[in-house]
Amino acid sequence: MLPCPFELMKLPMKVAAAAIGTPSLFPCCNFVHLPASTSLSLSPRLPASIFSPLLIPISGRKKLFLRAENLDCESVEQMDLKKEFPELKKDLYPSIEPYCTGFLKVSDLHTIYWEQSGNPNGRPVVFFHGGPGGGTSPNNRRFFDPVFYRIILFDQRGAGKSKPHACLEENTTWDLVGDIEKLREHLKIPEWQVFGGSWGSTLALAYSISHPEKVTGIILRGIFLLRKKEIDWFYEGGAAAIYPDVWEPFRDLIPEEERKCFVKAYHKRLNSDTLETQYAAARAWTKWEMMTSHLLPNEENIKRGDDDDFSLAFARIENHYFINKGFFSSDSFLLDNVEKIKHIKTIIVQVNSAFISALALHCRLKVQDSPNT
Repeated sequence: MLPCPFELMKLPMKVAAAAIGTPSLFPCCNFVHLPASTSLSLSPRLPASIFSPLLIPISGRKKLFLRAENLDCESVEQMDLKKEFPELKKDLYPSIEPYCTGFLKVSDLHTIYWEQSGNPNGRPVVFFHGGPGGGTSPNNRRFFDPVFYRIILFDQRGAGKSKPHACLEENTTWDLVGDIEKLREHLKIPEWQVFGGSWGSTLALAYSISHPEKVTGIILRGIFLLRKKEIDWFYEGGAAAIYPDVWEPFRDLIPEEERKCFVKAYHKRLNSDTLETQYAAARAWTKWEMMTSHLLPNEENIKRGDDDDFSLAFARIENHYFINKGFFSSDSFLLDNVEKIKHIKTIIVQVNSAFISALALHCRLKVQDSPNT
């Protein structure tokens, strides 16, 4: 397969951290590996061209288990993964605490949580979490150099610490885009860099398309364009071919006569009048995604599926957006409008996921006359 070109500017994270373990909607064994030794300028405005070869160290979890057996290990957990697969080594920045937190009332109904960390006088960067409904975590701060960046995190409507919890009313992509602008104005930030992965990449594109004059740069990982074929592949049986054992409990919660559309079947249960029915559906939905969104199982994330508060917000909000097609006017809305952000320096980091969406976005963003694309 031919190498994939990606335009680079100064990353707000260490490259090794960006290239490994980032969740996205389309998990598979192939990923682009960006070497940790890649040299990047300190200036976010200096573009460079890098060609990253497709690296296939393992072919799915089954082969990983075989590799463990060959090393006389009883399980994958006993393997020294950093030694066996050095490309899996995570290299995030050290943990930090926010220097400022708060809540911003964005409508009569919704109040969102926000925080700032890093350098108060640094270059502003705003982090868009996944899901939708996933909320932020302290680890999200670690993508960014705290000396260089003023790091802004916030929980989207209904997620994390935002209130009301798991609320679907007045909760659309365009409500979130409006909230981001209100937060920027509240923090008195003229313009900022945006960063998002998976659903965060969707929201980052929607926001940047709506307010390109406020965006200094875009960093995207695990591209998700919220198209029907992406959702169908993940929730209607495509991903089941890769993770058949994980698919079974997700599938089995739904009676056979309702399995023509799992998104609709889960929507019915996640909005049931019975709270226990909502919880059961939320746990199954969340565990399916948490167990398939990483190259290697992430036990901490998988356990979140048993947290009823987290899983209810995650599953209800995510399903709400998917069944409403992201509240976009067309299936290809984001791709059709990238012309508005072609002038903005953009990085795409695609990891353990299919490249179809990332490549489609890259081709639309590509400036034909530029020697760096």
